[in-house]
Amino acid sequence: MSGVNNTKFNSAVFLLTGIPGQEEVHLWISVPFCLMYVISIAGNSVILFIIKTYPSLHEPMYIFLSMLAVTDLGLSIATMLTTLGIFLFNVREISLNACFAQVFFIDLLQCTESSMLLLMAFDRFVAICDPLRYASILTPQRITRMGLVFMLKGVALIFPLPFLLKRFQYCRTNVLSHSYCLHQEVMKMACSDITVNSIYGLSVALLTVGLDSLLIFLSYVMILKTVLSIASPMECLRALNTCVSHLCAVLLFYTPIIGLSVIHRLGKGPSPLLQILLGYIYLLVPPLMNPIVYSVKSKHLRATIIRVFTK
Repeated sequence: MSGVNNTKFNSAVFLLTGIPGQEEVHLWISVPFCLMYVISIAGNSVILFIIKTYPSLHEPMYIFLSMLAVTDLGLSIATMLTTLGIFLFNVREISLNACFAQVFFIDLLQCTESSMLLLMAFDRFVAICDPLRYASILTPQRITRMGLVFMLKGVALIFPLPFLLKRFQYCRTNVLSHSYCLHQEVMKMACSDITVNSIYGLSVALLTVGLDSLLIFLSYVMILKTVLSIASPMECLRALNTCVSHLCAVLLFYTPIIGLSVIHRLGKGPSPLLQILLGYIYLLVPPLMNPIVYSVKSKHLRATIIRVFTK
C-alpha cells in the first residue's frame, strides 16, 4: 500500500472510500444504494418513455423535463459502478485514466443539469410573464437548438479538465474521500503546482453553476413580480403552483453542490461524515427525486403514467 501511496508514476491508482468505520456493514449499506439507483434509472426511463410515446406531452415543459431525465440517467450510470463496487465487492482501486474519465462525465452532466434547470426556469418565466407568445417563443426547433448550445458549452468548458489532471504526477496519499472521483479532490493529490487547475475549476464553476443559479434567481424575481400583480389570489396561487416542481428540483440540485464545493475549497468542515453525506446527496438524490416530484405535481403527466400502468 505504501508503494501505491508514494508512487510518482502516472500508472498509479486511487483508492475510493465508502463510509469510513462502517466497512463491516457495507453489504447492508449497499441495499438502500441499490434501491436508489434502481428507482432513479427506472423513474427517469419511465418519464422518457411516457413523454416520447404520448404526443399530448410534446410541450416545451415536458421536452425540457425529458432533457433533465436524460441527464439524471447519465449521472446515475456515471457513479453506479464505483459506488456499488465498493459496497458490494469492496473494489476500491480505480486507475488514473478511469478516474479522469469519471471526473469528465460527472462534471459535464452536472453542468448540463444546471443548464437544463436554467432552461426550465426560462420556460416558467415565458409561460407566466408572456403567456400569449409562449408557443411562438418556445418552438420545438428553438428548444432543440438551446439544448444543443448548452450541451456544447458544457463540453467546451469541461473537456480540458481531464488533460489538466493528466499532466500531473501523483505522489501524495491516494485515498479519496468519496466513492467516485471529483476534480476538486483529485487535483489535491498531485505533487505539482495546482494553481492553474484551481483557477480553471473555479472559473468553470462560476460560469456554469454560479451563472445559472443567478439567472434562475432573476427569473423567479420577475415571475414573482408578475404573479403579485395579478388581482385574483386564486389565479396567483395557480400560477405559482406551476413552479413548485421546478423549485424543488433547483433546491435538490444547488443546495448540496454548493455545500460540497465550499467544503472542498475551504476545508473538510467540522465532520468528515458531513462531507461524505453531502457527496452522496450531491449525485444520488436529484436523479432519484426529480421524476418523483414531477410525477406527483404534474397532473397531466401523473394521469398519463397511471393510465399506462393500469392498462
